[in-house]
Amino acid sequence: MLYKGSCHCGTVAFEFKAELTSAIRCNCSICSRKGALLCAIPHGTLRVLAWADDLGTYTFGNHAIAHRFCRACGIHPFAEDVREGRERSAYININWVADLDPSTLSVFDFDGRSA
Repeated sequence: MLYKGSCHCGTVAFEFKAELTSAIRCNCSICSRKGALLCAIPHGTLRVLAWADDLGTYTFGNHAIAHRFCRACGIHPFAEDVREGRERSAYININWVADLDPSTLSVFDFDGRSA
């Protein structure tokens, strides 16, 4: 199914194809504070619609994940695996996906704080 989403102001929009049946709740220091509910997809299935200056990046720790945010409204709609030499993933914050009720998905708790 094709899903579409955006940040709060709509400056950063995205779409991706996936069959969503579950979500991930990560307890790392950034995901827990953002209240992110994530789905992991192959990076190649994510299409981002934004101007380069509108999309900000934040990394921390080992800098393996680039947390993307809208420079206008500050919303973090997704993150990307930026490690070299492996199949990359994107992590969509499904709270910002249109026409999707997150309460219909089973949730897996991931211990990102210990990873």
